[in-house]
Amino acid sequence: MILIVAEHAGGKLAKSTLEMVTAARGSGREGPVTLLVLGQGVTGVAKEAAAVADQVLVADLPALAIYNAEVWAAAATQIAREGEAHTVLIGGSRSGREYAPRVAVKLDAPYLEDVIGLSAQGDALRAQRYTFLARVTESVEASGPMIVVTVKPGAFAPAAPAAQPGEEYDVDLDLPAPRVEVTGRSVEKSSRVALAEADVIVTGGRGVGSPENFATYVEGLADAIGAGVGATRAVVDAGWRPYAEQVGQTGKTVQPQAYIALGVSGAVQHLSGMGKSRNIVAINKDAEAPIFKVADYGIVGDVNQIVPALIEAAKK
Repeated sequence: MILIVAEHAGGKLAKSTLEMVTAARGSGREGPVTLLVLGQGVTGVAKEAAAVADQVLVADLPALAIYNAEVWAAAATQIAREGEAHTVLIGGSRSGREYAPRVAVKLDAPYLEDVIGLSAQGDALRAQRYTFLARVTESVEASGPMIVVTVKPGAFAPAAPAAQPGEEYDVDLDLPAPRVEVTGRSVEKSSRVALAEADVIVTGGRGVGSPENFATYVEGLADAIGAGVGATRAVVDAGWRPYAEQVGQTGKTVQPQAYIALGVSGAVQHLSGMGKSRNIVAINKDAEAPIFKVADYGIVGDVNQIVPALIEAAKK
């Protein structure tokens, strides 16, 4: 069995989960693709999961209402053992990277992190992943009764619905009492598509000039074309935008169909988070900006003069 721990938010299955299904089916590993849905009130998520998986295991429990790394690791470990899974796939999100190593330790299993490709090599599993700030792709192998893998978001195409939905089963879990208690949460709400889900992203750098210009031009263009909004670390550090929008080595890694960089110089730390985007469009008044070395389309000019015309054209 290939076990995938489903990622979901707001009552919907995350795009990263569909990508993991594609990774599992293309890996050449035998056995049914099984999705494990953890949470409370996840009936809708389970239905979505059944459309792409061979079977769905549902743990709908009050103890799973709020994510906790210890609890999630215990749940994934228990199901992997009981189901005799040979491969466990976990999303390469911030939370996934937090609890996946715990699962590997509990299972005494090798751990392949942030992979962009998977293929069976006899009894071993070969993976590809980026290294040296995404400048190099390396191949690594692991073998053992169980292997734990985190899958880099955006590295695989989302899986299409299967001809027949998978069977759903409720599961009982023996969960530990969490050692850390969450006393409150704050959720940033936005009508825009989340970065991880966006097919098009508009990102602004310090070159846009000011927080007001960021709102006018970056958000304005994103709203006009239905895109997600990203920001460079310099913009976030300056307090113009929240950390949730940061793209780069210390922020989110994205691979949208189109990445539009406004006033972004293209420091290597930023390129490591977006350099594998399908199409990159850069607008910068500095013709020597590093961003132009990776851009598919570039415009040398002032963002404050060019973007208003783009917004107007998009609205038409």
